Amino acid sequence: MAPQPVIRCAVYTRKSTEHNLDLEFNSLDAQRESCEAYIKSQLHEGWRLVPDRYDDGGISGGSLDRPDLQRLLADIRAKRVDNVVVYKVDRLTRSLTDFAKLVELFDAHGVSFVSVTQAFNTTNSMGRLTLNVLLSFAQFEREVIAERVRDKVAASKRKGMWMGGGVPLGYINRDKKLIIVPDEAETVRWIFRTYLEVGSIGRLLQKMDQENIRSKRREPGDGRGAGGCRFGPGSLGYLLRNRCYVGEISHKGLIHAGDHQPIIERELFEAVQVQLKSGAVDRKLKHAGTLHLLKGKLFDSAGNRMTPSHSVKKGVRYRYYVSQAILGSRPGEAGRIGRVSAPELEALIEETLRKRFAAAPGQSLGAPALVETHLERVIVQYDAIELSLTNSRGAAIEVVRLDWQRKPPTAEKGLTAELPPAHQDTKARDAVLAAIGKARSWIRNLGDGATIADIANLEGKGQRQVRLLLPLAFVPPIKVRAIIDGMTPAVTVTELARNVPLVWEPN
Repeated sequence: MAPQPVIRCAVYTRKSTEHNLDLEFNSLDAQRESCEAYIKSQLHEGWRLVPDRYDDGGISGGSLDRPDLQRLLADIRAKRVDNVVVYKVDRLTRSLTDFAKLVELFDAHGVSFVSVTQAFNTTNSMGRLTLNVLLSFAQFEREVIAERVRDKVAASKRKGMWMGGGVPLGYINRDKKLIIVPDEAETVRWIFRTYLEVGSIGRLLQKMDQENIRSKRREPGDGRGAGGCRFGPGSLGYLLRNRCYVGEISHKGLIHAGDHQPIIERELFEAVQVQLKSGAVDRKLKHAGTLHLLKGKLFDSAGNRMTPSHSVKKGVRYRYYVSQAILGSRPGEAGRIGRVSAPELEALIEETLRKRFAAAPGQSLGAPALVETHLERVIVQYDAIELSLTNSRGAAIEVVRLDWQRKPPTAEKGLTAELPPAHQDTKARDAVLAAIGKARSWIRNLGDGATIADIANLEGKGQRQVRLLLPLAFVPPIKVRAIIDGMTPAVTVTELARNVPLVWEPN
């Protein structure tokens, strides 16, 4: 008679929270005791307990990212386990998708799965159906609990209650309410006032180092202190933007009145926010290395973004904004005004914003900060400019329409001609630009595996004509811009294709 085969059984236990885990006999021990008793009842079937413990305490079942579960799966792959025993199926996972992955892994390695309180067998179809139904309810329960917790937090914050997290410098948490600490509150006021004086976070950090100002010291329940260290740029920026200091609570982009006392006056807080936004704009412009104030905010009447560009003629630089439709060789999709002088438009908008948002004494904003703070979008119409304005908090307040007429095409220093010079025919120019765009699309098709014959059949052209026009895809960008601006003599498609330089300098 053949000997009874040994089935190595591993017990897996899990508890979602750390509550009562420090007890001598906790939930994990109770689960394991039940599983071990069940394994002993199956000794006649050859079941034997694996001595290793697989316990995940204080970890949610919403994902598989659990240390002991991963260790168990590694042992399954190493053929050290034949059977996984749990107290309930939701101890293994509460996600139907994750459970499908686990069952697939179990099947691949010939491992069975048993829940001691829920009778089913994963080796037959009815057992799998029962298990999937149970797991669907477990996942539903987890999602309902998560929704209930989120709703409770949102409702509490709408009432202005403090719902935990790191307590800001200047307060202590007493019965879920923020109470002002006088000494720390004075430090916070000094930080806000000094930031307005020095004008940058970097200089403020130097001042704080001189005054030996450190972050809030926290003493968690385990006795290991945290905080009490030097502020960094990120943590200091977060402090300066924290609306708790004006008696408010923020939650998912919404601002609610808090039930705690403010430390900072609202006028001082708003002045700091404006200065912070101004500094962010200056850094952005410095990083981008551009002088165009309306970059990313300007659109033509057809909804196309207008991109900064320039040209140089006789040593003079001419700045302007041009519609993306024109740059993309789609002039028919551009608005009525596809190109506009940058200095003229920027001066008009800056003047309008300064009149509309008169700065408080001592808080004059530079043009970049003024545009970033109060201008959301600009649309260039044929006879007007539409400005979408925002307040200092970024909320839309009104749309202003300015009467505006395009200047005649006479180039002044710093401006660009609005219309192409008379010596170049606009239809010929558009044909050249369309041919360049077509050649670029052919190059992409060739890169995707198409042949010259495929392109010729698709376009209804001869292969020789396609080969002739393909070099247009490599016309230098500076040459393309000159064609768009009408700054080159008239040229035909064939002439341009035959004279594409093999090497050109990037611009």
